[in-house]
Amino acid sequence: MIRWALGAACALLALALVAMAGGWWTPWAGRYTHGVDVSWHQGAIDWRTLAADDVAFAYIKATEGADHVDPRFAFNWREASAAGLYRGAYHFFTLCQPGARQAANFIAVVPREAGALPAAVDLEHMGPCRRGPTMTDVVAEARIFMDRVEAHYGVRPIIYTTREFHDAHLADVTGERFWTRSLGVEPRFRQRDWIIWQHHNRGHKSGVSGPIDLNAFRGDAAALAAFAGSTR
Repeated sequence: MIRWALGAACALLALALVAMAGGWWTPWAGRYTHGVDVSWHQGAIDWRTLAADDVAFAYIKATEGADHVDPRFAFNWREASAAGLYRGAYHFFTLCQPGARQAANFIAVVPREAGALPAAVDLEHMGPCRRGPTMTDVVAEARIFMDRVEAHYGVRPIIYTTREFHDAHLADVTGERFWTRSLGVEPRFRQRDWIIWQHHNRGHKSGVSGPIDLNAFRGDAAALAAFAGSTR
């Protein structure tokens, strides 16, 4: 009997490890509200099917740098809303172009809509730049971007970042809300400031043919609605 119980426990542990590695389960994220982030890399998404697979929100890549637009943004933005998801747009910030030009690119692409989640700026690019010098004051340029986006949409963007980029550039930044990448375990940086946690980068969800980033919102459904409602 004891041997059988030990065998069953080992089997359950093995299944749990497989589920965690495969992107179907992150135990520490279970108490939060689940979401995803996507870009053209995910290809064609069946948004209604995705929404039915325990997904409440999505962040959708809109722009990168001063001139790149994600080719699937308009479709994803429209279809995520039609599927009943809360959705927000994010911008991949490069160290190679001024923050003001990058903000103009984002603002030209992303609609100003009531009920959208606050914009997000993805701060993870460590360089170097292919053309021209890397910016000398990353925080100052990122703040220019955030100030202009806030002025346009009426709400302060949140900062997505990795531990590497945070420690290199953002350790002294205060007063901002963070979306932190920490695969598998709860973030051990910005522990009081994170509002979204990216806990898996190769997850699996119905309606998406390949891997997808999985996120946890730090609150329940009512808190998520309030977060979306903060946009004017």
